[in-house]
Amino acid sequence: MVSSSDVYYDPYDVDINADPYPVFRRLREEAPLYYNDAHDFYAVSRYDDVERALKDRATFISGRGGVLELIKSDMDIPPGTVIFEDPPAHTIHRGLLSRMFTPGKVAALEPQVRRLCADALDPLVGAGRFDLIADFGALMPMRVIGMLLGIPEQDQEAIRDQTDENLRTEPGRPMQQANAFASGESFEDYLDWRVEHPSDDIMTELLNAEFDDETGVRRRLSRQELSTYLAVVAGAGNETTTRLIGWTGKVLADHPDQRREIVGDRSLVNDAIEEILRFEPPAPHVGRYVARDTDIHGQAVPEGSAVLMLVGAANRDDRRFHDGDRFDIRRRAVSHLTFGHGAHFCLGAALARLEGRIALDELLNRFPEWTVDLAGAKIAPTSTVRGWETLPVVVG
Repeated sequence: MVSSSDVYYDPYDVDINADPYPVFRRLREEAPLYYNDAHDFYAVSRYDDVERALKDRATFISGRGGVLELIKSDMDIPPGTVIFEDPPAHTIHRGLLSRMFTPGKVAALEPQVRRLCADALDPLVGAGRFDLIADFGALMPMRVIGMLLGIPEQDQEAIRDQTDENLRTEPGRPMQQANAFASGESFEDYLDWRVEHPSDDIMTELLNAEFDDETGVRRRLSRQELSTYLAVVAGAGNETTTRLIGWTGKVLADHPDQRREIVGDRSLVNDAIEEILRFEPPAPHVGRYVARDTDIHGQAVPEGSAVLMLVGAANRDDRRFHDGDRFDIRRRAVSHLTFGHGAHFCLGAALARLEGRIALDELLNRFPEWTVDLAGAKIAPTSTVRGWETLPVVVG
């Protein structure tokens, strides 16, 4: 018996997912180590516990998957799925990818990102109403990651839609295990093309990258590793940033006074995006496999267990953030866990922040005021990320 509390948490429960924060608060206070018997997983919800577990790579490993469905499936993870790897493979594969996302390379993207924002937003001026997701949030991140990877513009939408479809679930049901990570098959033709037509993009750079693998052999990435790499980057670069833009629209509609502060003082844009990331993380939980018996809050968690680190709960822990359920763009020292912690800290964090900042700035340039039509809004049916599938806004 982990806790005597009657609090119930289920990541597949549609009603809980609509607003998980009351449950998250109860978990933090009443069941800091929670066990769900129906789906056979543990969950930790306090900031210190989540941070500690994410750092402990020996106990809580990633190589069995980072989502509950994968961990429970016991399936083999294909090489190159960096987010679902442990050392030494993770160290090597992450090192290769990190070359593509250096601070200098990300900062240099600002003019292109602004242009892509303008391309999406300018046609909406004067419309009075549009869908923040379909007309903006799902477009700009797709264009950015497609540009970086070297995916032809005419194919980017199909790649995005395939990635989205892999993440979709039936309401109240887990994701199909086979869909828990994107297939790399879609990238085979692009790789063949890039071999003959190199360019200044991640695909070309990965094709030519040489490294020492875990056996000490100097080599290049295999075709399967390359395809999986590209699928992971494409999926991560699309889905979560789209959700961030959606939450930016929703949270600032709910807090119009703070939105007006940002309109009047654009130096607050960075702080606003950081607070939105804390307040409504696109990925509210991350899974780990327990590689050895451990103890959490005086309770045994046996080897072979699945544990969900509830990032969305940790980010609002009053022990770490004063009045954690309150949105405040002037909050200082926002050290949230939205991008993870430790060796698996999100490689695309700088890019996501850049896209979020520019998206908000360009949105406010054209639409300083908006409200959300909640009757037409819909949360996306996924068990791995949380955000808006449709978000109609009325501007003016």
